[in-house]
Amino acid sequence: MASTPSAHVVTLVHAEGCHLCESARRVIEGVRGEVSFELEEVDITGDEELEARYRERIPVVLVDGEEAFTYFVTPDGLRRRVEP
Repeated sequence: MASTPSAHVVTLVHAEGCHLCESARRVIEGVRGEVSFELEEVDITGDEELEARYRERIPVVLVDGEEAFTYFVTPDGLRRRVEP
């Protein structure tokens, strides 16, 4: 099934026990209550390649595969990225 052009995909790259990741998830879920988009989560815990790539920068949020936020997600910034 093909997604519509206006359907964005937001990916949260996170790790267990990361308080900034939990904060980012709350912001994402809050915006998701206002604007429709697909949410994917990637847990880097235990994956050597992902740990090396992201550990020092998590949470990392990608919108449609492009890095959009590191460490902190702002509701207004995310909204601008995903609004149709």
